[in-house]
Amino acid sequence: MSGEPDDNRSPGGAPSLEQIITFLLETPLFEELDPTELAEVVGIMQLQRLREGQVLFREGDDGDAWYVIYQGACQVTKDAPFGPNRKIATLGPRACLGEMAVLDGSARSAAVAASEASTLLRFRRNHFASLLASGSLAAYKLVHAMARLLSQRQRALTLQLTELIAEEPTDRRAALRAQIGGLLDSSTVSE
Repeated sequence: MSGEPDDNRSPGGAPSLEQIITFLLETPLFEELDPTELAEVVGIMQLQRLREGQVLFREGDDGDAWYVIYQGACQVTKDAPFGPNRKIATLGPRACLGEMAVLDGSARSAAVAASEASTLLRFRRNHFASLLASGSLAAYKLVHAMARLLSQRQRALTLQLTELIAEEPTDRRAALRAQIGGLLDSSTVSE
């Protein structure tokens, strides 16, 4: 898309169907879908707007939907056992979030809130599951794309943990190394 997602909006400020389709065609998660498959997915999509600071979901909430950021930005935070929550990432347009809980049925693993006014494309879990149950090729392609995305995230995390453990030990790093060394060994993705 040549401009920002809010360029040439339809009356009322909501993006037009054409803009959403163009946006999704240029979003990596959807790049393998043909126009017919994309239409299936758009058929279950909802727009969700968030004000700056508004919470999308909290850590531990049910995973009832997954999202793609259309416009704006969201901050991902993780509960810290001692002290303030930890900022994990800031996500912008075309980022997918919430897919882990939707894929495996577990609770949300982190909290997400809008760091600025944002518009998200929301895909409800039950609607997405219905597409999968119906044998929708679009839904299977999206699950495959999500698996690739999660694999990329796992590789990045494994690299970060490996580098952290390999650094010159301090008292804190030595304790951390002892706690997560085994976890790293057991969760490393083999090539």
